[in-house]
Amino acid sequence: MSRNADDGDDRTDENRTGEDRTDEDVRRGGGLTTGEVARRLGVAPTTVRTWDRRYGLGPDAHTGGRHRRWTAADVARLERMCALTATGLPPAEAARMARSGTSPNAAPVRRAPVPAPAPTSAPRPPVRDRSRAGSGLRLGDARQECKGIARAALRLDATALEELLLAAIAEHGLVTAWTEVIMPTLQAVGRKWESSGERYVEVEHFLSWHVSGALRRSAPPVGADRPGATTVLACVPGESHTLPLEALAAALAEHGLPVRMFGGALPVESLVAAVRRTGPAVVGLWAQSRTTASRPLAQHVAAMEWGVRGARRRPVVLTLGPGWAGQGASGLPRPAGLAEAVAVVRSVVAG
Repeated sequence: MSRNADDGDDRTDENRTGEDRTDEDVRRGGGLTTGEVARRLGVAPTTVRTWDRRYGLGPDAHTGGRHRRWTAADVARLERMCALTATGLPPAEAARMARSGTSPNAAPVRRAPVPAPAPTSAPRPPVRDRSRAGSGLRLGDARQECKGIARAALRLDATALEELLLAAIAEHGLVTAWTEVIMPTLQAVGRKWESSGERYVEVEHFLSWHVSGALRRSAPPVGADRPGATTVLACVPGESHTLPLEALAAALAEHGLPVRMFGGALPVESLVAAVRRTGPAVVGLWAQSRTTASRPLAQHVAAMEWGVRGARRRPVVLTLGPGWAGQGASGLPRPAGLAEAVAVVRSVVAG
């Protein structure tokens, strides 16, 4: 098998748009490409090739001559490899067990070779019906990218996690990637942490840090500020959950809108000073919990004025985050999600 053939196969895969091909395609015998398998597993394509070359975990059959196509049975074997290496087993031992179907405490069992399924073979249960990402993270019917990202985070695989996050943003755009890929994965990790007695905290921190980095790297540079077009983003005092604001800052940059990001727990006096110095069109205030949301603070910022006499302006204040539920201030927009927040900012700046 030549590496060039593999690389050409992956380039074809990268040029796809939309979702990966479905598991129904796999069951019909078409198989997945190396790039699709890597995204599903949450590893780099080079890792899949290495496991094939070094440990004999390649596909049972080739489709179309030179190109590798991975069947459902091939993918299941690689998923087994991922699960075993995640327990700390050496790769060579994990590969032996993945091939033989044994557990770490069981003796090897000889199995007859399993032929690749023909297009007319009985369908296997779809992989996407599994509600877990390999270590108990419930992801339901989330995109396959979610499962790959979750697996990479659980393995603390920085290289694969960074590649998968950046690929999701590049393929779907920042708003869709955040809403349909990143947020479901973050929520699944958070649920796992809450239900496991403080375990997996390192996974949540690891994933959050890499998401923050991916958002910054994906945001294009924005040109010079246009008067009255700047958006100020800050967490209210006592609030440190910054990732949603980072996503909004990156999404606004994607639309060429200038942003001043002040991060977590900005003191009141500092927030007021920042608004006076920048004269923003919009101020977004994030509150994760009701204990940090402050309606008087939001109203105070909304009443601030600047500019010359006779042409004074006030900012539009967006109350962002679940903490503002039941804290609604009259006349202050409360966007329901990232896409709506971007739309409000764009309409204010355009107006």
